[in-house]
Amino acid sequence: MLNLRSLPSLVLTAAFASLGCHAQTASIVPGQPLAPATARRVEVLLRQKANLPPDSAVQISVPKASELPGYESLTVTFSNEGKVSKPINFLLSSDGKTLAQFNKFDISADPRSLVSADGRPARGGPLTAPVLIVGFDDLECPYCARLHESIFPAITARYGDKVHIVYKDFPLEQHPWAMRAAVDVNCLATASPTGYWSAVDYIHAHSSEIGVDPKDAKAEKTLPRASDQLDQITRDQGAAQHVDATALDACIKKQDTSSIEVSRKLGTSLGVDSTPSLFINGAKIDGAVPISFIYQIIDDALRAENVPPPPPYVDPAKPPTPAPAATPGASTAAKPGN
Repeated sequence: MLNLRSLPSLVLTAAFASLGCHAQTASIVPGQPLAPATARRVEVLLRQKANLPPDSAVQISVPKASELPGYESLTVTFSNEGKVSKPINFLLSSDGKTLAQFNKFDISADPRSLVSADGRPARGGPLTAPVLIVGFDDLECPYCARLHESIFPAITARYGDKVHIVYKDFPLEQHPWAMRAAVDVNCLATASPTGYWSAVDYIHAHSSEIGVDPKDAKAEKTLPRASDQLDQITRDQGAAQHVDATALDACIKKQDTSSIEVSRKLGTSLGVDSTPSLFINGAKIDGAVPISFIYQIIDDALRAENVPPPPPYVDPAKPPTPAPAATPGASTAAKPGN
């Protein structure tokens, strides 16, 4: 049976395959069907490259003018047992001797514009900073907590106002209180960016304690207890920043997840399927990576913006291995013979 889903990847192997340098082939004219001999050569090649079953059918379109000089465009579809593949685009040289595939990608847009930082509480420099770092974060994710605790302070210390750092929410389904935490801290985001970051700092630093009974640390964690604790953390940070308590309470009680879902949908569209995921001027980095690698990406982004990066990063030297302690009473001198 023909596996139509696999055809595009299989047919890619036909790129720039010669139809025979010495063969008699007709010129390819846009708007006119291929000569039977040329169509046959295309079909035989594609059957071989895609390993098509004998009873499959190959349909070749009438060529059209292409953007690539010396080549015309055509599409090919494959059918078998009533199923038809999606059209697959090819280029055929004007002399009918070479079949090729050509992929065109638009790189006119600034990769930084892939993820907007508008409206999000930020750390580091202003929105106009040359490097934008967007982190898709899950407040219950232990790896996110480690990144938040160690790498982000190091980034701001090294780059100062050259980086603009924001978080977007990507609570994972397997983390029971992550959504509640995201909603709660976002209740602070508009009223007090400082309160938002203070809540994020606290939750990441104490995530292992959330849901634990403070009177019985050995008791099983519960979601209701975690929810109450998250709400209280948010209220405490709001009070510290003089946020309107009535409005904050109303937001916490409403538990509106719509903005969180929008953030999660954006992340999914960008290929995010785990946390932490970072976008550094559009360059995606997943999981735990050495800080030297992150610095390299930021340095490259700065150079692309004609901003000189800091001096090259050097990993801290490992402390020297201490010499083994001498055994009391032992001597390295040779003992004289008896």
